[in-house]
Amino acid sequence: MKATVRIMLKKGVLDPQGKAIGGALHGLGFEGVGEVRQGKVIELDVPDGTEEGRIRDMCEKLLANPVIEDYKVELEP
Repeated sequence: MKATVRIMLKKGVLDPQGKAIGGALHGLGFEGVGEVRQGKVIELDVPDGTEEGRIRDMCEKLLANPVIEDYKVELEP
């Protein structure tokens, strides 16, 4: 079973990497790109039947910083 965790900074938290990416895109001529937010994706191979709550525990304790980051868990058989 595969668990995918998508982690993004919460709205309102300064995202300097996103700003840098946005500036670089504009510098390369990609006009029309609005706000850019940078995040991370973590893929985990977990035993079949692993509950989403278990993955959320992993996020709360290690994978994400819940003070400044939001995360979304997706499970695939």
